[in-house]
Amino acid sequence: MTIHEPMTLATDYMLTIAAAVFAAMLWRSNRMWALAFVFTALGSFLGGTYHGLLQEPWLWKLTVLAIGIASFFLLAGSGRALAVLATIKLVAYSTWVIFFNDEFEWVIADYGITLLLVAGAAIVRPDESTKWILGSIVVSVAGAIVQQQGIAPHRHFNHNDLYHVIQLVALWLLYRGGVAMTSATARPTIRPT
Repeated sequence: MTIHEPMTLATDYMLTIAAAVFAAMLWRSNRMWALAFVFTALGSFLGGTYHGLLQEPWLWKLTVLAIGIASFFLLAGSGRALAVLATIKLVAYSTWVIFFNDEFEWVIADYGITLLLVAGAAIVRPDESTKWILGSIVVSVAGAIVQQQGIAPHRHFNHNDLYHVIQLVALWLLYRGGVAMTSATARPTIRPT
């Protein structure tokens, strides 16, 4: 068996493991965000398999769909008002990538819109999670720029590999935001008597 892009396979699988661990750690306290991490893990696994082992169009479509579903759960889990918007966005995105264009820039655009909306929700209801969520977004934007600009530090460590390493940091920050969000909502409020 030939491995086409071994470092991309490895870094995508590293993302898979990290996202799966974060999903498991959030499962009891923040189910929607845990599902976002589950589908991030699935998307990373499928993407790594596509880049490294099996470059089939159907596998790529499953990859971009999994990431779109992850984006859905992240947005829907960020506030009740955002759940309807998340559903509409998922239907539009899925239709677009299945029937018209499944290039990665559409994944970045979809996820970018989600991150902007999640940032807005975090700013509107500031708590301990806000700094983690905003930090994750800044790191994700940096990663998207690296990926889209094709910045590669070495011929055996390309722009996708660097993007994956940057996304590891962004995922950890987002996980910390999910934990802090749960802690903030779990705290009892003291009402004056």
